[in-house]
Amino acid sequence: MSAGIVLGVGGGIAAYKACELLRLFTESGHRVRVVPTASALRFVGAPTWAALSGQPVADDVWSDVHEVPHVRLGQQADLVVVAPATADLLAKAAHGLADDLLTNTLLTARCPVLLAPAMHTEMWEHPATVANVATLRARGVRVVEPAVGRLTGVDTGKGRLPEPAEIFAVARRILARGVEAPADLAGRRVVVTAGGTREPLDPVRFLGNRSSGKQGYAFARAAAARGARVTLVAANVTLPDPAGVDLVRVGTTEELREATLKAAVDADAVVMAAAPADFRPAVYAPGKIKKADDGTAPTIELVTNPDIAAELGRRRRPEQVLVVFAAETGDAEANGRAKLARKRADLIVINEVGEDKVFGAETNAATVIGADGSVSRMPEQSKEDLADGVWDLVVTRLAGHS
Repeated sequence: MSAGIVLGVGGGIAAYKACELLRLFTESGHRVRVVPTASALRFVGAPTWAALSGQPVADDVWSDVHEVPHVRLGQQADLVVVAPATADLLAKAAHGLADDLLTNTLLTARCPVLLAPAMHTEMWEHPATVANVATLRARGVRVVEPAVGRLTGVDTGKGRLPEPAEIFAVARRILARGVEAPADLAGRRVVVTAGGTREPLDPVRFLGNRSSGKQGYAFARAAAARGARVTLVAANVTLPDPAGVDLVRVGTTEELREATLKAAVDADAVVMAAAPADFRPAVYAPGKIKKADDGTAPTIELVTNPDIAAELGRRRRPEQVLVVFAAETGDAEANGRAKLARKRADLIVINEVGEDKVFGAETNAATVIGADGSVSRMPEQSKEDLADGVWDLVVTRLAGHS
């Protein structure tokens, strides 16, 4: 469905990336008005924005005064996205300052607002910026976490603008839920695990599984779109980094365990969408394991890996919501109920897996069973839509703990 979007562009070197974000919006059929700051126009000129959007560029409060643009743009928008959002813009938005068209638009907008910050690490971590971001999030503004990577000059760190495709993915989830849907995870800290762990056999082989991480990444994107602070613990995933999350990469089940337990300490909800290997080799071979001269295969002894979900179930605070997953091939629902009890979780998402089901697919279907006896059957749909359906259940339980 076509939406009216205001794309605000702050005055940072990352302004050129907003051109790609604009293209993604327009090619998806959305009507976009670009509102650059005066500083942004030093990086990308107005003719570029006009050509890419097919709309006149709104860059000051004195043009077309009879149309009252400083009020009308915000009133008529279905979504306002600011990328990049500089430290100066965050400060003005947090304190209600309105000295140009973009900040006026932010004050008059009653639709969802998505801010994608970009700045040097020291600026992002400064107490003033931290306080401004906290203020904006408390008001329901979606402020996505910046990415880690190369910044201006030779600097590297947190503060890089997330990739346009990932900002677009968050915006798309906001629009998919409806512009009236609240940022119902604002102020919440959530942990999501994704992917499949690998247990090394020797320098060239490992025990693993077929998990692509797509469902876990969908959970992370959906939570970010709903305003949450998201930590994504990813095991051997090759997907693009989602916008607005703190990404922790791991390889083995033990690494997944350590990272998840650490992140979960102050989390409001934990979604265990990763597929940890149940077993690992008892002994790691420092050299490549060879076939015997007669062609026979070696015997490899396995030991059981720690049960991360069960450990979280034992450790979690009473108000923390825990969601676990069950990939089943037999009596899926019965197995899932038993697993739910063993893990001491609030919800279990049960997938029937097979050769062409779940792993690597773009869609998913699930049965979600609650510790309270509730059953929610989710038909085949996109993994993003399924993630939002499960988050709806999590939000209800979080509200019950408030």
